[in-house]
Amino acid sequence: MDTDTPLSLAHLDQSGNAQMVDVTHKPQTVRRAIAVCEISMKTTTLDAIQAGDVPKGDVLGTARLAGIMAAKQTANLIPMCHPLNLTSVDVKIILDENIPGYQIEADVKTKAETGVEMEALTAVMIAALTIYDMAKSLDKTMVISNARLLHKSGGKSGDFNAPRGAFCDL
Repeated sequence: MDTDTPLSLAHLDQSGNAQMVDVTHKPQTVRRAIAVCEISMKTTTLDAIQAGDVPKGDVLGTARLAGIMAAKQTANLIPMCHPLNLTSVDVKIILDENIPGYQIEADVKTKAETGVEMEALTAVMIAALTIYDMAKSLDKTMVISNARLLHKSGGKSGDFNAPRGAFCDL
């Protein structure tokens, strides 16, 4: 398929069927993506997590580890993602009493033919879901929101930085 044509869709074959993009011809370059999301909760739930007083144990440590593991498994979860050799995955869970809750950030890097945006987004979402899972006995009203890509670099399309604003304060 001609990927130089502006209207071509690399994820579709000539019959319109979904296909994995062929990246054989692309050079390996350093790729990086940063994604964020947030999880809001009752103040009492936030206080219990901060105090380490949640029946299932270390909520934030477990969520951080789950995010890292999720980034490494993205190709097994999202059908058209290429398996990548990730060189770095950093997941941060940042207390934000204004939400109240946490902002979650994932910074993922590789040297490959394709980017790591999906790995970063998967990492933040699974970290947030893990917080929900571990604290749901205290609060079933938690809300996961504002998942988004903040930055990507490397590759043919160049750099992307999300505009700063109400939803991009990290």
